[in-house]
Amino acid sequence: MDHKESFLQYLKIEKRYSLNTIRSYQNDLDQFFIWLSENKIPAEPGEITSHQVRAWIVRLMDKGITPVTIHRKISCLRVFFRYLRKEGIIRHDPLEKVVLPKRKKNLPVFVEEKALDTLLDDFSFGDSFSGIRNRTIIEMLYLTGMRRAELIGLRDTDIDLPGATVKVTGKRNKQRIIPLTKPFIVRLEEYIKLRNEIDRHGEWFFITDKGNKLYDKFVYNTVRGYLSMVTTIEKKSPHILRHTFATHMLNRGADLNTIKEFLGHANLSATQIYTHTTFEKLKKIYKQAHPRA
Repeated sequence: MDHKESFLQYLKIEKRYSLNTIRSYQNDLDQFFIWLSENKIPAEPGEITSHQVRAWIVRLMDKGITPVTIHRKISCLRVFFRYLRKEGIIRHDPLEKVVLPKRKKNLPVFVEEKALDTLLDDFSFGDSFSGIRNRTIIEMLYLTGMRRAELIGLRDTDIDLPGATVKVTGKRNKQRIIPLTKPFIVRLEEYIKLRNEIDRHGEWFFITDKGNKLYDKFVYNTVRGYLSMVTTIEKKSPHILRHTFATHMLNRGADLNTIKEFLGHANLSATQIYTHTTFEKLKKIYKQAHPRA
C-alpha cells in the first residue's frame, strides 16, 4: 500500500470522513502528484519541498483557479503531510512555510423573511402526498438549519413528536437535537399519515412518490423550484435555507453559540460569518435612517 492509499484509509477508518470528503482529498492529491510527474519532480514525499508546493500554487493561479479552491487543495496537502510526519515517513513538513493567496470573503446568501412568509403562509402546496411532502421538506430545512444530506438521512426514529424534537446526524456521525415548533408537529403528523399509505414500514422518513429514499438532486430541484416563486436570488439551493435559518435567528437575537449548536459547527469561527451579514444590514439601515450618515 502506497502513502496516498494508507492516508485515505486513515481518513476513512480513524478520522471517519465521509465518502465525498475522501474522494475530494484523493482528487486533490492526484492532481498534485500528476503535476509533479509532468514537471519531472520526484514524487517521494520526503523529497518534496515548499518551493515546489509554491510553484504548484502559482500554476493553479495561472489556470484561473479561485483562491477558495486553492485553499482547499493546500488544506488537503497539509493534512496529508502532517499524517506522513506523524507516521514517521517524513521529517519535515514542506507546507510549514507556504503562504496562501488571500481569498475574498463571500457573505452567505439568504432569503428574506417576507419572501419565506409568503411561500409558507400564502402559497398552496396542495393536499396531495407530493405537495405535503415538498412543503415539509422546505419547512424542515428552514426551521432546523440542517444540511441536505442530513435531511435525506432522517429516519422515523429521529423524529420525536411527543418531545417536539428531531435528532440530526451530521458530519463524522456527530448528533445534535433540534426543537420543533407545535404548528410544524401538526404538519409532520399530516405528512406521516399520507406517507404511511405509500410505505408504512420503510426505513427513511422522507420518501419519493414511489416510496424510495430521497436523493440529492430531488431535494435540490424541489427547493429551487419553490424558492424561484418568491425570490430572485441567484442561488436557490437547500444550503441557502441553512444560511437563511442562521441569519434570521441572529437577526432576531439568538446568540452565536446557540446557532453554532443548531448548525452542528465544530467551532465558532464557522458560525461567525453570519455576523458579517447582519452587520451589513445594520450599516444599510444606519445610512438610510441617520440624518448625518
